[in-house]
Amino acid sequence: MTTHDGVPGHLAAELAAAGLDPERVYADVAAAVAEDLPGEDVTSEATVPADATAWADLVARAGGVVAGLAVAELVFRHVVGPDAEVKRQAADGDRVVRGDVLLSVHGPVRRLLTAERTALNFLCHLSGVATATRGWVEALADTGAQVRDTRKTTPHFRALEKYAVRCGGGVNHRATLSDQALIKDNHVLAAGGVVAAYTAVRDRYPGLPVQVEVTTLEQLRDVLAAGADQVLLDNMSTEQMAEAVRVNAGRARLEASGGLTVERAREVARTGVDFLAVGALTHSAPVLDIAMDLRAP
Repeated sequence: MTTHDGVPGHLAAELAAAGLDPERVYADVAAAVAEDLPGEDVTSEATVPADATAWADLVARAGGVVAGLAVAELVFRHVVGPDAEVKRQAADGDRVVRGDVLLSVHGPVRRLLTAERTALNFLCHLSGVATATRGWVEALADTGAQVRDTRKTTPHFRALEKYAVRCGGGVNHRATLSDQALIKDNHVLAAGGVVAAYTAVRDRYPGLPVQVEVTTLEQLRDVLAAGADQVLLDNMSTEQMAEAVRVNAGRARLEASGGLTVERAREVARTGVDFLAVGALTHSAPVLDIAMDLRAP
């Protein structure tokens, strides 16, 4: 069964359950395939017999955490056809090791090869984000702090990248400029002060979550007095963050940001902050090495 937007029913349900819009994901997949295939796959058309069929396996070439298997399957069903036979040997969020088969697909060889790179582009990138996130999650184990992503995402792929963060065990920050206010230094400058900026947002959007970025303990005291319940500690030293936690005394949720590395994760978490904001989860995550191996007939 295929939905009106081209997504098979089981994949539509799976994507929706993961917090993704199936129609949007399908549009991304279709656009990516079209980018790679403006005409015909000349190499496959020339080298592969038209009637050849085979199984192909997506195989991990390195250890990591998987994310994006449903998207990869959707690529194959879009290119090979909705009736392509697909078997998964892993699930999103699983930790895998080199040599593990993640997904197998059967169909015409020409179409399998045409779909290969697009499917892997999605799967390798999203699995890379999940793997990077899991590294931070493990570094923060038993500290009470969580790693949180940012809006530093690949244009047009934010929902998928934030999904991959969740697969790795991380927490999502706001998805758009509309679902939460984040008052940063330029807003403070334009408004005439950190309290003025906070008050302006609170008055204009009384029901909206508001996070305020501060760079000094004085600013922290001021916004706490104004009623802020989410504060971003920007580029503070470990000592300053520890003092900020003492000053806060549990009134607001505190998030550390700026210059963070996974090596410092536990040191920062032990100051007592609630979150570590890490843009590198999405803007700098190396891909997880995954390849497609065609089985011999």
